[in-house]
Amino acid sequence: MEIIRATKTAEQAGAYYVRIQAMARKHQIPLDVEFDEHDTPNTKYIVMVDNYLPVATCRLYAIDEKSVMLGRIVVLPEYRGRGIGTLVVKEAEKWASELGFKEAVVESRDNKIHFYETMGYVADYSKKIVGETFTCYRMSKDLN
Repeated sequence: MEIIRATKTAEQAGAYYVRIQAMARKHQIPLDVEFDEHDTPNTKYIVMVDNYLPVATCRLYAIDEKSVMLGRIVVLPEYRGRGIGTLVVKEAEKWASELGFKEAVVESRDNKIHFYETMGYVADYSKKIVGETFTCYRMSKDLN
């Protein structure tokens, strides 16, 4: 398996593929909801590839000068439980740190909070986000 910092259209298409297969189809999320204003040609994506097949992804974009949002973190169902999600998040954090960001933020589904806590993220339970599909909580981590 290989982690790619997706900078080419074809690599970014891999990120989109994983999101469509693992989120849009499974949770019946319309494409115009799954792909929002943060999916632009300038958005950064991490893609994990198994041979030629994209199997996991993470999107990252600036919130402000010091904070970066990591989101749309997805692993295809048949690849879950192998630590791939952790590898994708860690690569996104590394890239964000190289870009000068000091803090990583995620909006975690309520049933995934423990996953992020194991990587050092802290939940702010006062920042509950009730969306169309999921209830999420804002979590953050220093990248120092």
